[in-house]
This record gives sequence, structure tokens and C-alpha cells, in this order.
Amino acid sequence: MTDLPVTALILWAIVVGLDLASVLQGLFNRPLVAGAVAGAILGDPATGLRVGAALELFALDVLPIGASRYPDYGAATVAAVVLAAHQPWVTALGPAVLLGVLLAQVGSWSIVVHRRVTAWALRRSAPALDRGEPGMAGKVHLAGLIADLLRSGALAVLGITVAAQLGRVPRFDLPTARALTIVAVAGGFVAAIGGALRRAGTARRIAWLAGGMALGTLALALR
Repeated sequence: MTDLPVTALILWAIVVGLDLASVLQGLFNRPLVAGAVAGAILGDPATGLRVGAALELFALDVLPIGASRYPDYGAATVAAVVLAAHQPWVTALGPAVLLGVLLAQVGSWSIVVHRRVTAWALRRSAPALDRGEPGMAGKVHLAGLIADLLRSGALAVLGITVAAQLGRVPRFDLPTARALTIVAVAGGFVAAIGGALRRAGTARRIAWLAGGMALGTLALALR
């Protein structure tokens, strides 16, 4: 990769990281979107869509609400696409998805650190906020945004660097790579189904979910 795609990838990874909770929230953080744009930057949009779709299965159960702890699949997806780009998808998809899932967990830890930094800033600014000092609330918000920007940037640089280094090592043999791809995709489907069942809640909703899955499977079989 040249300097231009690397810079563009890092900037895009920062944008999708901020989109998760701090600003925008325009669904740019979704793996399918993040992967598609990363693939376009690298000149391999098909790989971006494949990796993004696979990681989207894992991310379907992520709800960035309140104080819940959740993975950050934004920069993780960008790094996964970097690893898989311009490689045969049968051999590259499994390792890329595995990298994305692991980096998303690192992103989860970074979100916890960011929250602690924000809480520290709030405690530090509490007296001024209580006095109603003009502009203090805006300063606290800005500090939180800058901290999240630094968090997203660090995660982006880490992920892309790891992906670039892994791209230099010998690949798995074909049977192992295919098996890893099958495991990755199957794990994604299991995660997606588990999340759907948890959200369905009532027996009636679960029945509708099962009916929809059955009809979808039948439609694919009849194609």
C-alpha cells in the first residue's frame, strides 16, 4: 500500500470509530458499511463487502446503549479488509474475520478506558459545572470527543499495522484456510441467531422469527 491509501484507511477508521457513539451515528460503524468503503479505498470492493458481511453477523447483537459493554467493529473491520484485500477470498476470509473479531474485543476494552477518562474529567469539572460557569459543559463534551478521537485513531493504527504485518507472513495451506473460513462464517451465523433470539423475547416473536428463517431458507433452496 502507498501512503495515500494508508492515510485514507486510518481517517476512515477514525470516522467509523467516532460514529459508534460520540458523533454522527449514521451507521458508518456497521461492518458492512465500514468494510465496503475500506475495500473501495483499497481497490477491492468485493473483498470489503465479503469481510463486512461476515463481521456484520457478529455485530448484529451489538447495542451501543448506556453503560453496556460492547465490541467496536469499526476499525476492526477496516483492518480485516486490509488483511484480506487482493487475496483469494476462500483462503483470506477466515483469517480476516478472526482478526476483526479479536480487534473488536480490543476496541471494547478501549471504550471502557475512554469512559473512565470521561468520568475523571467530569469529576474534575464538577465544581465549575455546579457553579454554572459559562462554556464549561461544552468544554467537557469537547474533551470527551477528543478522547474518543484519540481512542479511535489508536485502534485504527494498531489494527492496520497488525494487518499489514500479518500480510507478510506465509498464509495457511488451502484446507486449513477453508476450514477457518467455514468456522468463521458459521460462528457469525450462530452469533446472529443467538442475538435475534435474545431480542425476540416472547414466544410469539420467536415463532415469527423461526417462520421467517424457514421461508428464507426455502427461498434459497428453490433458487
